[in-house]
Parts: sequence; structure tokens; C-alpha cells
Amino acid sequence: MSFTPYPHQDEMIAEARAASLEHGAVIIRSPTGSGKTVIGAVMAHNVVQKGLRVMFTVHRDFLVGQTAETFQDVGLQAYGIIAAGVTPNLRARAQIAAIDTLKNRLDKVPVPNLLIVDECHHSVAAGWAKVIAFYKSKGTVIVGLSATPIRLDGRGLAEHYDHMVQGPSVRWLIDNGFLCDYEAYIPSTVDLSSVHTRMGDFVKAEAEAEVDKPTITGDAIREYKRLAPGKRAVVFCISVAHSLHVRAQFEASGIPAAHIDGTTPKDERKSILAAFRRGDIQVLTSVEIFGEGFDLPAVEVAILLRPTQSLSLHLQQIGRALRMSAGKERAIILDHVGNLMRLGLPDGDFEWTLEGRKKKKKKDGEQVMVKQCESCFRAFWPPPTCPYCGHTHVVVGRAIEEVDGELTKLTPEMIAAAKKQKRMEVGKARTLEELQDIGKARGYKDTWALNIWQVKETAAQRRVEAQAQAYGRFL
Repeated sequence: MSFTPYPHQDEMIAEARAASLEHGAVIIRSPTGSGKTVIGAVMAHNVVQKGLRVMFTVHRDFLVGQTAETFQDVGLQAYGIIAAGVTPNLRARAQIAAIDTLKNRLDKVPVPNLLIVDECHHSVAAGWAKVIAFYKSKGTVIVGLSATPIRLDGRGLAEHYDHMVQGPSVRWLIDNGFLCDYEAYIPSTVDLSSVHTRMGDFVKAEAEAEVDKPTITGDAIREYKRLAPGKRAVVFCISVAHSLHVRAQFEASGIPAAHIDGTTPKDERKSILAAFRRGDIQVLTSVEIFGEGFDLPAVEVAILLRPTQSLSLHLQQIGRALRMSAGKERAIILDHVGNLMRLGLPDGDFEWTLEGRKKKKKKDGEQVMVKQCESCFRAFWPPPTCPYCGHTHVVVGRAIEEVDGELTKLTPEMIAAAKKQKRMEVGKARTLEELQDIGKARGYKDTWALNIWQVKETAAQRRVEAQAQAYGRFL
């Protein structure tokens, strides 16, 4: 194979390989834009070279072609596709499968030695759970890929996976030139107090009623013109109707715009995206299509008009703008619905475990990740007094109606100053003692550091030991 993964990608592959010797199902967690599809394609190529079978599964049909391109990039030219309307080639040892098609053809497709599950946080869905359980019963090794291995309700994926490989942080990827740095702007006033929560997120119909207005906080069009004029932007909307309204307003303001969603015909979608890459279209309004897996590095601006309580959805959306692209110096995030204040910045210090996040008691209320000082505009926690300028935030009565106002800049430095104690990343630890210090500071169990260290040690040993026989299980 002439293609060579980046060192951080190669390390994740090695750790997953080592972990699979003891665990039947492993997750590789790595941020949006870190090359998870490349990692999966390299693993698939290695499987095929050993004369074994691999199945790479995606959750949406339009990702099949994107994955096929990555297979070709890494030198894997012979593969079959399992998707609606496509003639299968089951003789190929590598297969790319759309989950909605695969789940109905399990008894007609050769059992793979390795199943790669893209966006594996969907594993709890009925179709995914059916496929994973079937292949587990056949002895297939499972490797899941996800930037956000967590359910909307905060629960983890321990019922399907046994071990998690931790990839680099977003900040490390930015500092090392794999992702763009960014500027984030937030509304000075946001209120969704009248919107109820159902199944862990805002009720869509109620949220839509609040955000689908000619004027919302900061006025998305005005702020785009002020802060990112002429740059290519994706607007994340809450519904098709909302997206079409936003597109119409951008066009009425003289800004070339187009709408796209999961039902947009394939040829039309290709044409729109090509025009966007060229810059003929400056703004794409979208619904549930750019949140996961969609690779469009041309995006320079993420405009958030869909409020959410889902950390997974939030990070997937803002991560779209962080991909490197020719001529893009940094990404711009314009948040008109309070997601950054509610859930954090792209390079926030998030903790990922198979157990997920502890569910908050109702009396604890909503956990706010960031507070912006009204005086110096820095972010801090906990309120009410700013530790930088001493200003005390005064709680005022809630107003249901949106308040029009400009966006103010929220920088990574603000968060770093307020949350100094949790900046060390597990991936940078070089000794067991360092891992133990991290675990103690974060309140993990004593066995956590030892388990992580053992995986790292195994990964290191593979560089000097011949493990072909052991790895012959699937790679």
C-alpha cells in the first residue's frame, strides 16, 4: 500500500488492533475532521491484504460514494457496494454497505472478519443493533468510528462495545495543522425558556416557532455580512420549511444561496455542492445532512440556527467548518441560538467513556458550560461574579420573545482561562504516573489509568515484535 496514514492515525489503528485481541468490539473516538474514514479504509485495506473479508457500514446512502473515494485513495480498488439500486459484487473481499440495505440482506452476504461501523453512536438504533448483534454471533470483530460516542440522553455505548481508543483532541489537531483554528461569536441574549424538552432535546415544533422568524437574535444575514462577508457558509436549520425561509431571505439580500437536505436528488445535490465549492453559491441552508460524515472542506462559516441540547449534534455541526481547505485561514462560527453557551466550544475539554455521562437530577437544572461576562465579554464559570473584572451578573426576568442584538466574539482563550484544571489530554500522557494523575484529578476509578496504560504498552510493543500470527485474526 503506497498510502501512508498520519502518525496519529497510525497510532489509533495500532491501539485498536491491540485492543481487539482482548475485546470483541472496540470504538475509535476521534474528532470530526481527524480522518476517521481514512482510518477505516486503511484497516479495510489491511484486512483484504491478508485474504480476509471486511464490511464498512454507513448510515446514509450518500456516504457510500464518499467512502468509496476514500477506499480508492488508500489503494483499495476492488470492493463491492451494498445499497439500494446497486448491483452487488459479493465476490469482493471489501464491501461498503448502507445500513438500511444491509440489515435486510444479512443472510445473503458473506460474513466479514471485520465490521467497521461509521458514526457508531447510532449503534443503539434498531437497524444497527440488529446488524451488530448478528455479526457478533458469527465471531466478527467490530470496530466503531465516532467523534461523539454518546446518545442524546447522555448514555454511553457499553452495551455494544467493550473498549474505547481515545484519539487526539481538537486543540491538538488545530495546533498541529490538521484542522483550522476558529473564531466563535455568540448572541448577547438568547432565550428558549418557552420551549419544552422531549427525549433529551428541544421539541422541534416549539423550537422552530422561536427561530423561524424574520428577525432573530443578531439577525443572521446582517452578522454574516458584518463578520464573514463573501465567505462560504453552511446554515444549520431545524426543518425544511425553516431552511427554505432562510435561503429566501439570504437571496433577497443579494447573497447567492441554495437549500439542501437528505431528500435532495443526487444530481441536484452534486450540482449545488460543485457551485458552492466554486464560490458561485455563498450560503447553503441545510437540514440534517451536514451534521455527520459529510466531507465538505470548502465550508468557511457555520451559522447555527438550530438550537439543540445534544452535544453530539452540536460538535458534529460546528466541526464541519474546521476542515482544512486551500485559502481558508480560519473558520468562523456564528451562533444565534445559544448552542456554544449551552454545550461548549469545538475544542472544549470533553470526557468520553463507554458509560456516557451521568444523568443530571431534574432539580439540578440545565448545566451551563460557559457564562459570558456582560462587562469584559470573557467567558467564565461558575456565575454570578466574573473572576477577571469582578462584574456581578444580575439575573433578570425571562422574556419569551427573541431580543435583537449583535454577536460578540467568544475565543478559545476565554474558556482556557476559566477551566485551567482540565487541559491535559490523555493522548499526551507518556507515563503511567501521568495517567494516574489525570485519572485522580478527574475522579476516575483507580483501574482507569492502568487499563489505558496497558493498551498503550501493547501498541508500543507491536512496533518491535512480530505479531503477524496474533493479528491474523482480522488484520
